[in-house]
Amino acid sequence: MVLGKVKSFVVSYDCLNDSNVPVFSSGDSVSGRVIIEVTGEIRVKSLKIHAKGFAKVRWTESRNAGSNTAYTQNYTEEVEYLNHRDILIGHERDDDNSEEALTTIHSGRHEYAFSFELPQTPLATSFEGKHGSVRYWVKAELHRPWLLPMKTKKEFTVFEHIDINTPLLLSPQAGTKEKTLCCWFCTSGPISLSAKIERKGYTPGESIQIFAEIENCSSRMVVPKAAIYQTQTFFAKGKMKEIKQLVANIRGESLSSGKTETWNGKMLKIPPVSPSILDCSIIRVEYSLMVYVDIPGAMNLSLNLPLVIGTIPLHPFGSRTSSVSSQCSMTMSWLGMALPERPEAPPAYAEVVTEEQRHGRLDVSSGRENFEGPLLAYIQEFRFRPPPPYSEIDPHPDQATSTAEQRLDTCPSR
Repeated sequence: MVLGKVKSFVVSYDCLNDSNVPVFSSGDSVSGRVIIEVTGEIRVKSLKIHAKGFAKVRWTESRNAGSNTAYTQNYTEEVEYLNHRDILIGHERDDDNSEEALTTIHSGRHEYAFSFELPQTPLATSFEGKHGSVRYWVKAELHRPWLLPMKTKKEFTVFEHIDINTPLLLSPQAGTKEKTLCCWFCTSGPISLSAKIERKGYTPGESIQIFAEIENCSSRMVVPKAAIYQTQTFFAKGKMKEIKQLVANIRGESLSSGKTETWNGKMLKIPPVSPSILDCSIIRVEYSLMVYVDIPGAMNLSLNLPLVIGTIPLHPFGSRTSSVSSQCSMTMSWLGMALPERPEAPPAYAEVVTEEQRHGRLDVSSGRENFEGPLLAYIQEFRFRPPPPYSEIDPHPDQATSTAEQRLDTCPSR
């Protein structure tokens, strides 16, 4: 008998989304198929799958131990999130090469389904960094007698969802800083920076509205700028490695001495980036918005506003509430974080309606006598006139004065 050959051996996932990309979350069921295409017949001992997910960190550092001695220190750490095995054909042991233990696969295309559930506990989001990664994959192994095992592997993506519709991530972020430039014994005026954004949580593709005020009282030309930074932090053996990368940036107009620039919602769009990773013990991915003033010949004046990049976008009602509240707080004097002075209370109802008007009744009996229908549906006219609209100018100054004198003993002073 002429033995057949394996023409194709792949792993395929049953995707749950329209984009046909295998994306899952904690607690989801991952299903798929191992597809084998053969020409002729083959004898198989077993077909196994191994699903695994883990975060891994690795970097090296060179150290000197003396004048002519150097060595390399390796830092590695790993956290396992998923470890699942299953047998699709055959048995656990592969040392039995008897005919009874073998399975015949005939010529053609064959599919073997598999399924498993991801743990309910929080999982780290899939990530690829310079010194570490978070990966999830399914590996299939085809064991045949007298031959080396055939292996194939395919990764899938896991998102640990971050809902930005929470009070913490919907809260505005703001800050103020000032810097005075000194050159030997000469001191110039200060450079001040105030900035605010609507909220802390965003999703990729959104634009951040930046509200800022930059005042240049120094003698130098300065440039206001803003940038989104991603910070990757890796932990291993009590050590830490940090990498900061620029994600997106914008700049304003150059400011000469004595000039001020105001940003009333300057837009900075978030490109497609990985969500924040905050729950992994060895890898953290964080974001921040840096609003800063570029000062030639001196250190920049900068404000760091923390960001969280989530996976669940802002709800429509949250967006409206956020925008309305932010519009109220970001206009006028939001930089000082001070509420406007309390306006004077409107006059009391008794002060603008006379005694005669209060006791005067409107004749409503005729209307009710001629009304036909249920009593509950009858709407009676107002007995008294409604309070007049509030105005800073008193329409009855004489009456208000006399009434105020009568009520002098009972009204508290203001």
